[in-house]
Amino acid sequence: MPVNPLGHALRNRHAGHHTLVWARPDLQAPETFTLTSPAFDHGAPIPERHRGRVFGANISPALAWTPPPARTAELVLIVQDPDVPFSRPATHALTLGIDPSLSGIPENGLANPSPIRGLTHGKGGLGRRGWAGPMPPRSHGPHSYVFQLFALDHRPELPDAFTLADVLHAMSERVIARARLDGTYEIR
Repeated sequence: MPVNPLGHALRNRHAGHHTLVWARPDLQAPETFTLTSPAFDHGAPIPERHRGRVFGANISPALAWTPPPARTAELVLIVQDPDVPFSRPATHALTLGIDPSLSGIPENGLANPSPIRGLTHGKGGLGRRGWAGPMPPRSHGPHSYVFQLFALDHRPELPDAFTLADVLHAMSERVIARARLDGTYEIR
């Protein structure tokens, strides 16, 4: 494929990892459990089948985690791309209601509506609910997709149409543990 001039021109512009919710001081907590995926290793490319709906199947990858702390009331998953050429990362999944007794989410479990009882999706920065797979600009270089799993000591009460801002407010100072998994995706 020929080089995308816009993607190439913006190659050095990125929101940055410091803009992820992971970096927020009010969400800091010990990393006492781990997050993995059978679809890709930490730091490795995310398979094509998980690519965004414009050019791909838009199937969320399966996720697995080790047990969170015993006093966890709920898990929250936020997936963000800090390599977008904007001032804020793109949110690719915003999921609440994850039962801490679960050990993972199966492939396509982040669909909207979710096949998993209790999971609810907020509206991500891409304007949709549920999984929005990788869709980086062609020729912009590799993008990171950061899966951030937070263990909370309470169950947030949020409106049906919750946003990332609502979730961050409800999570502030309530995170007791967290886990992270990074994948990459690039369209050359």
